[in-house]
Amino acid sequence: MAIADYFQGFERKMIDVGENIQINTLIGGSGEEAILLLHGHPESYLIWRDIAPTLAQKYTVIATDLRGYGDSSKPKGLSDHSNYSKRVMAQDQVSVMQTLGFSKFHIVGHDRGARVCHRLMLDHPEKVLTCTMMDILPTLDMYEQTNCEFATKYWHWFFYIQAYDFPERFLGADPEYFIRNNLLKKATPEAQKNFPEEVLQEYIRHYSDPATVHGISEDYRASASIDLEHDTRDRPFTIQTPLLVLWGANGVVGNIWNVLEGWQKYASDVQGFGVKECGHFVPEEKPQVVLEALLQFLEEKKTKG
Repeated sequence: MAIADYFQGFERKMIDVGENIQINTLIGGSGEEAILLLHGHPESYLIWRDIAPTLAQKYTVIATDLRGYGDSSKPKGLSDHSNYSKRVMAQDQVSVMQTLGFSKFHIVGHDRGARVCHRLMLDHPEKVLTCTMMDILPTLDMYEQTNCEFATKYWHWFFYIQAYDFPERFLGADPEYFIRNNLLKKATPEAQKNFPEEVLQEYIRHYSDPATVHGISEDYRASASIDLEHDTRDRPFTIQTPLLVLWGANGVVGNIWNVLEGWQKYASDVQGFGVKECGHFVPEEKPQVVLEALLQFLEEKKTKG
């Protein structure tokens, strides 16, 4: 199957968000309410291939590549990594939605995209109708509570944050090995069939670009520096946005932490569950479960006003 076949009926645009940054954007559907989909590492908008078309039957669906990923712009990181802060990456997405005519919208994120969702709720709460996040806890909590198991299985968190250009040289040396190793080892054996070869090749294509490896490294460097400063300042703030949190019941995050309780410390309206027989890549491993949970959540919050 060709990559375009996964998003039939969607239009692709490169949207200028300022400072010579363009965000690769797919738009589909025609509903009055919009849903913004944000992917995780080391992937692209393509993670939503089994979810976006169904959502587009009822909503306007926007799926983007984060800055530094996919086909979006990949600027050289600044010395303080601020141009890859989640604050800046969230503003990218707000600018995309404003350009498309949406002042309020639903957000759905997995992994790194969910961290952008977290910051988007903190910085722009008036714009977010609901938020769905998958397989994360707040970045600050995860760094503070790191143990040997987490450091071993999420080794890339601590490799990417090393100074330029150590991780870029090593992690970019064999893109195909890295992508196949990273994706397939974190998915359950049964779910590996959900990563067809053309999808893997698209992820490999992106990761073969040295600018992508640099952008991803800067994303992680920002998370271990300027993002922690922002998150520490905002820690007392209680999120009022309705949250749905999902995680892989067989994944690292769900095995180490109580994800639901973790988010209930920081938000007033939280629901969610661990997805059975699922590893880290929740939207790709169990798209039907995600779809059913998301549609039910959106309908419930719409009904309650």
